[in-house]
Amino acid sequence: MTRTLLVTSTRESIGKTAIVLALGRIAAERGLSVGYMKPKGTRLRSVVGKTLDEDPMLAREVLDTGAETHEMEPVVYSPTFIEGAVRGREDPDALAERVREAFDGLAEGRDLMLVEGGGDVRTGGVVGLTDPDVAELLDAEVLLVAEYQEPGDVDEVLAAAADVGDRLAGVLFNRVGDTAYDTLESDVVPFLRSRGIETVGIVPRRTDLAGVTVQTLADELGAELLTDGDTDAVVERFLVGAMGGEEALRYFRRSRDAAVITGGDRADIHTAAIEAGSVNCLVLTGGHRPPGSVLGAAESAGVPILLVSGDTLTTVERAEDVVHNGRTRDEHTIDVMQNLLADQVDTERLLGGDEE
Repeated sequence: MTRTLLVTSTRESIGKTAIVLALGRIAAERGLSVGYMKPKGTRLRSVVGKTLDEDPMLAREVLDTGAETHEMEPVVYSPTFIEGAVRGREDPDALAERVREAFDGLAEGRDLMLVEGGGDVRTGGVVGLTDPDVAELLDAEVLLVAEYQEPGDVDEVLAAAADVGDRLAGVLFNRVGDTAYDTLESDVVPFLRSRGIETVGIVPRRTDLAGVTVQTLADELGAELLTDGDTDAVVERFLVGAMGGEEALRYFRRSRDAAVITGGDRADIHTAAIEAGSVNCLVLTGGHRPPGSVLGAAESAGVPILLVSGDTLTTVERAEDVVHNGRTRDEHTIDVMQNLLADQVDTERLLGGDEE
């Protein structure tokens, strides 16, 4: 009989894909035949005239499933699809049947089916295909992936666990920083247990998995590098400089491992970002080169300045896509995650099979 584990999350871009693929590898090494499915394609790009999710394509390579993409991804959950669903052009019952039929075909002869949720735990509600809905449809246990930085994050976990209900196999906390680790382990985990929610593991934050280097960002954006600096520094998040210089300085100082994206004509923002001491690079848009004084200050501070021709909004979207997608597509990421899960997570409870 095939065992099914659906991996969902409290929010998007939390590391689900790397976790799913690493779990698949661990299961395969224990002698299990592993299948993969992502019922709702949410991380979309155009491929030979079709809009497809990148995750099933990666799963086919990493897990060697041999399955076709349209089988692994029966619903392309695009903005156009959502708009049509809101207008009544999609039949939820027919979609559920499509997912069920695809699953049955993929699960045949498998010991374990790994089902990756799309977006977060509630994505798919417009057609009755949230991750808890899918878990019910496929009779799956559910692994909830969450992040923890501060006590308020527990609210997300409790809400998501309530959505999942009795099918919850446990919570896996991913990318937990050193400052939060002890509190999570000593206070939060026991609190959740008192609420009937078990934690199956805590995966520490790894800088090399948390973002992309400045050099990778420059390459992916096709940017011109205007100053020397630490291009091996990691960028995890982006700040848009659209306020006054003094306000920007306070804003930038509260962030870390960030890139500031702003127009090339905003010298006040450039100066604030350089002075903040916490910004790993500047991305200047519109093809406008900054004044020599800005270039000199950046050079002295070791802050790389990247110049792109696109507008700020488009550049932010492209840059976030690079950070969110780039690391999962790195074979090194899957290797590292596999080792982290083996060390930090109760994989026997999640997967079964014989440990080597």
